[in-house]
Amino acid sequence: MSRPLLLSVIEMGGYPDFTPLYRRAGYDVLVETRMRKAMGTIRKKQPAVIVAEFNFQSDFRDRTSSLESMMSVVERLPDTKVIVFYEQEYSHQFERLLAVHRFYRTFTFPIPEQVLEDSIQLLA
Repeated sequence: MSRPLLLSVIEMGGYPDFTPLYRRAGYDVLVETRMRKAMGTIRKKQPAVIVAEFNFQSDFRDRTSSLESMMSVVERLPDTKVIVFYEQEYSHQFERLLAVHRFYRTFTFPIPEQVLEDSIQLLA
């Protein structure tokens, strides 16, 4: 029996590699470092869980971040759960995304590893 797929989208990083945690929680893990590539992976593989970062990009005219672009693809996959990491200083901009999109869980940095693992295990 195959394990569900978790897609980890790490554009900026700067936090621990949670791949071992994701595997312990029962997932096969695929990591993408570019959002465009991640969106192609989402379309092809339809992961059970996506863990991505909210990186506010003030130079975008019509969006807050590339996460918003990703969510336009994910909204066609009702069974895919999305977990988002974000910086507290950008919570005001992230609120704009929360008004439009639903996320399974959101975490501010630093990420509480045990809470993250527990949250992901509930989905496996």
